[in-house]
Formats: sequence, C-alpha cells, structure tokens
Amino acid sequence: MPESPITYRELSSRKRAVASYRGRMRFEATIDVAAPVQHVFEIYTDVERWPEWTASVTSVERLDQGPLGVGSRARIKQPRLPAAVWEVTDVVAGQSFTWVARGPGIITTGSHVVASPEGGGPVRVTASLEQAGLVGPLLGFLTKQLTNRYLQTELRGLKARCEG
Repeated sequence: MPESPITYRELSSRKRAVASYRGRMRFEATIDVAAPVQHVFEIYTDVERWPEWTASVTSVERLDQGPLGVGSRARIKQPRLPAAVWEVTDVVAGQSFTWVARGPGIITTGSHVVASPEGGGPVRVTASLEQAGLVGPLLGFLTKQLTNRYLQTELRGLKARCEG
C-alpha cells in the first residue's frame, strides 16, 4: 500500500526572512484521513495515548484530569528535544485545539485542525507549529528538518490509527 501523501507548507526564503524579522517561524503539514471527523478528533485529543501511534512522542503526562480543554496541561517528551509543558489555549469541539509551550526566549504554538470537507470525502487534518520569541526563529531554522519530520510522523501515525 503506498504511503499517503502529506503536503507541507514552509515559507519561501523571502517570506521566512520577514517571518524571522517579526520573530516567528512556522511549519505546517496536512494529510487526508478516511474516517469520521469525530473519530479523528477524539483520537487526536486523547494526547496521553499519542506515544501509542506516533514515534515523534515518547511520553505524555497529563497534569490535570478530564477532557482536553482550555487550561489543560501536559508534559510531553519527544526524541532529541527537551521535555515541554503544553497548555491548551483554544478548543473548538470536534474541530481543533491549540496549545502553547514556553521556554527561555521561545514560545511554541501547536495547532491541530480536523476538517470535514463539504460534499463528503476524506477528513483533512492539519498540524502546524509556530516558534516565536527572541530565539524562536533561530531554533526553528536549526530544527526545521526535525520539525518537518515530526509533523509528518504525527500525521501518518494519526491516519494509521484512525483508519486501522
């Protein structure tokens, strides 16, 4: 079975220079998933189980109880990266959630969008990561290959979990 195509959008060098000047670096990946949108969203928001379906996450520890909602926090460990505490800043039930991790000189925002196209067809899932702050653009530049690989791994794992 051929691998599902994943699309990436990375800023052109000119736009990247402008984004860096403004203090941010953004990465985005998208994949289509042949599963009901609610099923995909439920799996995506069950963050404690991410290590079961994506190699880009080695451990997740929820720092609170209950469903993922604004203010929820989780400590996430990824290969080759320091552990980070992510706090949910926005949830649109059944559609998206956004969370933020903060460190010295960097604010990282991760967005996860699950969209059901009009007229049917596969669910479109988009994962994006934005690094801002004093060292955000530099760290984004230095880790861009790793970041793109982790976004790809995350989406392929989600697709396999949802369609399996």
